[in-house]
Amino acid sequence: MKNIKVLGSGCRNCETTANLITQAAAQTGVEVEVQKITDMAEIMAFGVMSTPGVVLDGKLVHSGGLPSQEAIREWLSD
Repeated sequence: MKNIKVLGSGCRNCETTANLITQAAAQTGVEVEVQKITDMAEIMAFGVMSTPGVVLDGKLVHSGGLPSQEAIREWLSD
């Protein structure tokens, strides 16, 4: 199971990012746990200056703007 954290204030792009990840996981059959992190101290601890940020198994893989479906599938296949 992959642990994914979506970092952000809960804005529309953050919600959309979490939904895109959930959909891609369902399509590819990868089991994920998606957490939405809104605590600014925790977000800053990852060095994210532009949200949404995405952390996969403790590693920052995306920051700022919506990730592409291709990028999400690549994260899930690693």
